[in-house]
Amino acid sequence: MSERHKIDARGAFCPGPLMELIAKLKLIEIGDEIEVWSTDKGTAADVPEWCKKVGHDCVSVDQEDDHWRVVVRKMK
Repeated sequence: MSERHKIDARGAFCPGPLMELIAKLKLIEIGDEIEVWSTDKGTAADVPEWCKKVGHDCVSVDQEDDHWRVVVRKMK
């Protein structure tokens, strides 16, 4: 059964949230998801673009009150 992990990168600036995501992806199982919280607007564009390049699934990108919430599923 897949798990959902969370990275709270609020307050970190690009490329911090993406670097945290890459590091965490190495530690989780295929099919697991990571929810990244970021106050850096660039994360909302950078993470989906990076996912396309490397073959992971960007499940959703949502703007919450004070941050972006990006969900990524590990595909390989």
